[in-house]
Amino acid sequence: MSGLDPAIHAVARLELCGLLAPVDDAEFSFLRDRLAVSDSVLSKHAKALEQVGYLHIVKITRNGRQRTLLSLTPAGRRAFRSHVDELRRLAAVAHRRTPRPTSHD
Repeated sequence: MSGLDPAIHAVARLELCGLLAPVDDAEFSFLRDRLAVSDSVLSKHAKALEQVGYLHIVKITRNGRQRTLLSLTPAGRRAFRSHVDELRRLAAVAHRRTPRPTSHD
């Protein structure tokens, strides 16, 4: 069985986790712009990650404006690391399996 996590594997979710992995949290609008997706697309993927316990979503008021902050949970950080490790393992296997030249004698 593959070590890839289906909750993370969707491209937008994988990129979202990648953006959040090195930081404590990030604003929704920043993530939306970096991922070049609509609010609804980011919301959908964020909720999917939140439902499996990988993402924490909090709304705060800062300078009189409501902001939404997203952060990976400890479980989300572990899952993302494991997912990336599995992608690296698969890439290494693919790299080792270079096609052999065939002779047509």
